[in-house]
Amino acid sequence: MHLSILLLSSLLLLPLSGASPPPFQHHPFPRTRRSASPQPQKLIEVTRPLPYDSLTPACSLPLFTHSFGNTYNLPPAAANYSSPLDCTWSNAVLQFSGASNGSQYDRISAIWLAGTELLRTSTPEPTPHGISWTFRKDITRYSFLLRCSNLTLSVMLENIVDDTYTGIFHINITFLFYNIRKSPISSPRKLIRNFPTASLELDQIPADLIIPVSAAGQEGFWFRIQSENDAVSREIQIPSNTYRAVIEVYVSAHGDDEFWYSNPPDYYIERNGLNITRGHGVYREVLIKLDGDVVGSVLPFPVIFTGGINPLFWDPIVAIGAFNLPSYEIELTPFLGTLLDEKPHNFGFGVAESIPFWLVDANLHLWLDDGPVRVTAGKIKYKNPNSRIQRESSFAKLDGKFRTVGQRDSESSGWVHSSAGNLTTRAITKLKFDNEVSYRSNGTIAKVEHEVTVQKQIEISMASSGTVATSSVDSKYPLMLKTATAAGSEAGNYEMSTDLEVSYEEEKKIDHFESQLKNKQKCKGWMFVQGHDVVSGSGATSQSYAVQDSHSCYNRKISANEGAVVSDAENFLCGGRGVSGSRSSD
Repeated sequence: MHLSILLLSSLLLLPLSGASPPPFQHHPFPRTRRSASPQPQKLIEVTRPLPYDSLTPACSLPLFTHSFGNTYNLPPAAANYSSPLDCTWSNAVLQFSGASNGSQYDRISAIWLAGTELLRTSTPEPTPHGISWTFRKDITRYSFLLRCSNLTLSVMLENIVDDTYTGIFHINITFLFYNIRKSPISSPRKLIRNFPTASLELDQIPADLIIPVSAAGQEGFWFRIQSENDAVSREIQIPSNTYRAVIEVYVSAHGDDEFWYSNPPDYYIERNGLNITRGHGVYREVLIKLDGDVVGSVLPFPVIFTGGINPLFWDPIVAIGAFNLPSYEIELTPFLGTLLDEKPHNFGFGVAESIPFWLVDANLHLWLDDGPVRVTAGKIKYKNPNSRIQRESSFAKLDGKFRTVGQRDSESSGWVHSSAGNLTTRAITKLKFDNEVSYRSNGTIAKVEHEVTVQKQIEISMASSGTVATSSVDSKYPLMLKTATAAGSEAGNYEMSTDLEVSYEEEKKIDHFESQLKNKQKCKGWMFVQGHDVVSGSGATSQSYAVQDSHSCYNRKISANEGAVVSDAENFLCGGRGVSGSRSSD
């Protein structure tokens, strides 16, 4: 095997071959090795059960059933939606179920209601014996839309089926509605006079209005960003009685940037004469713009799709976020002094230093005052400097080390006068990025150490009574990836062993509510790749999930090896009290 092929598989987790994967696919690793079990496999993403899982829904609404075969270049599949009649509800859940068999790549997918994204997800990779998966997402924050009628539900899942890749994805979507409040809130507007003591959580007090910041929809409602120079946007005029605004951003990385956190710099590729396109370094920052100015940014969590790195890791436990990709919230209330002028404004996105391609869109959540006081607003402070990025490199031929460190500190504040009084909102965000990529043994051993920390604070105050509401969220997501590659007997064949650790940690304080989450996966295995196919190998994955808040706790530890769960225990009690429950491994 040519050295550049070995190097590419180490650096970028992808082999260089004569044929590229079909369009809109992430990487050339469909799982073709037969499952150890002759029974259909159930795949899971480990997360905390929803508080309603043990309850009977007040009503359920089967909405969507569709089989996605040759759907590449087609518009989203659609279904009609109307709020359920004769059903009193306070909370809503989206239940997503899928099944497939054969050989296929994983696929990115999204669900929009009236152009508003409800879910960004990806599919697992099927086996000849078949797979199935089901998960639920709380969508209470979209209550404004869920109480409407005559809307269109759109589902995008581009797939290609041919003689080799035969997997068709059969998808079912159901909305479940629960009534868990004694006096359900028919409209969050009624809380305006209690706003100073209300929770800042979108799920606790959903917005009165949601406006999508999205594309036209013919190719999905997401914007496709191909380079750092791409600028995508939409003009929106918000109501003049808006007293709070939050933008919720959905983002996913694909193509040459799917493993952006492992990409080598361009000058390293050029100096070594490598014929690869997956470069441009490791720094990526999703920028949110208002009238051309950056008002917030996101350092995304590195979601790994089920064909990524070693697809045998993700059977039956998928990577963190693979079924329910995270969204990111940015407080825009301090900018209402600009937005409340009864004129349209430009909401846009970019991805710093990106290469093809990223999918980005957003939802603008707005809270409206129906009181007698005219809403007015003004800006007090805005500080959002450019990201400070430092790069260090040292290499000789194919071996060396590259470190990239970045930081952005932003602060904004503004006042809003409404029926709740004159409130000042102050938002502070600190983003830190630390990444080191190293190569040795002539480029056949690669190591990535990547960590992002995010600190967000929101404080609402009144001149007469001081601070009336606070929120802080501290997040950290480290990733460690080590690969060692050896050439096979024929060109295009190689064996790669991999160690992977990835975590998501979060500490949240909202007024008197506190929560702490630690979610960590460890994976170890090897695979033999022939062309674009994983023909043999093994993968072992262990995961620990622990969340504790002011009301309850949940812990789960699960391990899988060779495609089967070997241990699984969960505990709903705090402080280690009580006996852990166990789950079936089927």
